[in-house]
Amino acid sequence: LVGESGCGKSTTAKALAGLVPYSGGVTIGGRELSRLGRDERKAVRRDVQMVFQDPYASLDPRMRVGELVAEPLLIHGIGSKEERRQRVAALFERVGLSSEQMELYPHEFSGGQRQRICIARALALRPKLIIADESVSALDVSVQARVLDLLKELQREFGVAYLFISHDMAVVENVSDRVAVMYLGQIVEIGSRDQVFSNPRHPYTRRLIEAVPVPDPSLRRTRFARLDREIPSATRRIGESVPKLVLKDFGGGHFAAVGD
Repeated sequence: LVGESGCGKSTTAKALAGLVPYSGGVTIGGRELSRLGRDERKAVRRDVQMVFQDPYASLDPRMRVGELVAEPLLIHGIGSKEERRQRVAALFERVGLSSEQMELYPHEFSGGQRQRICIARALALRPKLIIADESVSALDVSVQARVLDLLKELQREFGVAYLFISHDMAVVENVSDRVAVMYLGQIVEIGSRDQVFSNPRHPYTRRLIEAVPVPDPSLRRTRFARLDREIPSATRRIGESVPKLVLKDFGGGHFAAVGD
């Protein structure tokens, strides 16, 4: 899920994870959440975990990192204390940390290490879907690459699906199978990675792709087309209705809104 800051990506992610109220429907694994009881929704939530953008802000500084990774298991009543400790130790090893580091606090790790801890915590309940909300945007480029490689390895090993949220089209092209482009709170284009990047149909998608830096010093870029009107705002008055975009089917699972 890609788009500029403020377009609604993180709000969508939090709604899927049940962290904010919303209207409409969310279907996970063929089950519509609004039709489930409290206990059933809690069971479904085990299948959906989240990795937040800022690893330091999402880790309680008063708790040891081993306790933080074990916390989801404790909440859902999974395993004994020793079984939880063993699972957490295995998760630490799997994400490239040592089990001895379980006794440390979040401030004793680097940014990349803290994000690995967050990934281990997301994997603790063995979910079917992990929502990665700008999970590498706060990291250095070299650290980004290592974290993305780790996510790919874990996907192959555990069979987990990712909803990867970003505003960086270069990163999205590297990690995605299907891409949805969001603009002003609505999806304007969705399709496979090749469809969206090789044949973008919506003007906003084309502008995003054109803005990606090209690693070629000899290439002289053309000037960007400037907006000739006010920048649209996603802010609406309470109760104001927003016209829903109609997506045209271009075939092969490729849909896009026609026009600006």
